[in-house]
Amino acid sequence: MTRLIRANELSRQTMAFVLAGGRGSRLKELTDRRAKPAVYFGGKTRIIDFALSNAMNSGIRRIGVATQYKAHSLIRHLHRGWGFFREERNESMDILPASQRVTERDWYLGTADAVTQNIDIIQDLPVKYMLILAGDHIYKQDYSVMLEQHVNSGADVTVGCVEVPVAEATGYGVMDVDANDKIIDFVEKPADPPEMPGRPGWALASMGIYVFSTEVLFDLLRDDAARPDTEHDFGKDIIPRLVREGRAMAHAFSKSCVLSGDQTQPYWRDVGTVDAFWKANLDLTDFEPELDLYDQNWPIWSYSEISPPAKFVHNEDGRRGMAVNSLVSGGCVVSGAKLDRCLLFTGVRANSYSELNNVVALPYVDIGRGAQLSNAVVDRGVQIPRGLVVGDDPEDDKKRFRVTDDGTCLITQPMIDALET
Repeated sequence: MTRLIRANELSRQTMAFVLAGGRGSRLKELTDRRAKPAVYFGGKTRIIDFALSNAMNSGIRRIGVATQYKAHSLIRHLHRGWGFFREERNESMDILPASQRVTERDWYLGTADAVTQNIDIIQDLPVKYMLILAGDHIYKQDYSVMLEQHVNSGADVTVGCVEVPVAEATGYGVMDVDANDKIIDFVEKPADPPEMPGRPGWALASMGIYVFSTEVLFDLLRDDAARPDTEHDFGKDIIPRLVREGRAMAHAFSKSCVLSGDQTQPYWRDVGTVDAFWKANLDLTDFEPELDLYDQNWPIWSYSEISPPAKFVHNEDGRRGMAVNSLVSGGCVVSGAKLDRCLLFTGVRANSYSELNNVVALPYVDIGRGAQLSNAVVDRGVQIPRGLVVGDDPEDDKKRFRVTDDGTCLITQPMIDALET
């Protein structure tokens, strides 16, 4: 009980600052109209909902979200789904678009600068600690555990790290730590990643999550802003500097990840490529998925559209509305179509005689009669023509759509429109 009281006190003294301004260019056309944190995930949510829900479930009631690239979709989602914070309860949800607050020339120059430009807003809030979050990863974490470690260690910064096999760590910023979790070196995308003490074959990769005391952070940011030789970025400037000059500690994700049901392994995904996005969504259709979205003890909050239940119609040979190993959201109509291992977001309609296999369909997609789709991601609102076949001939698909090296096909409405010209 004492630990829970202390954790709640620390959370109430903390502001979560979510960096949500990036495009996520590796998602290709999925981010042509929206920032990566606003990309849909899991049938009902957006990617940013995971970081926000973690903060909410961890007891943090002061949240700021820095936006920049094509932010309208993200801002609208935050207004609709996260507008329940009340100042009279010492809560706040501040949306902080890049608005040339410091100069009339500069937008957010880097992740650190996104916080620097909002210091005047943050300092008006009664927050003792700052939790800096990336808004573009899928995971469940109790941040209060990380906050407690930070306070107990007396660190200048505590860096959230996910444990990854050494062979996979070459694409990350990797922390070299001693036996007490103090970071002794920070290496960006190393060819030979340093291993964790006592755990050979594994390395600590940065999650883009940092805890600072507010005063320490503001001093660092003001000093960084005055330097012409930095990129004003946490990962490139602030953290490496503290590793060299200060006391930087690592926090292993396994110590604070939220497990439920029969889960035994921490779950963290960067869905930053079309293949990773497609796979992570379809993994949710597994009999026992690694990510449990049904855990009511750690809910993923989001904006829920008012929609009727999903509907399955027609029951005759060759024209039977059915779905197996699939997730089908509210407002969907499966009208004489067959789905196998698919994830349909809100309002998707699959018309008669169509067949979908390994398909992720974002909201309000309409699948025309007799269409045959396999291994595909279909963007929001796409109207799939009658009889369209995708997934049988990779070379033909490449002429019409975007096909990844691993064979996932991304379909957008402009691509469909180009078929008719």
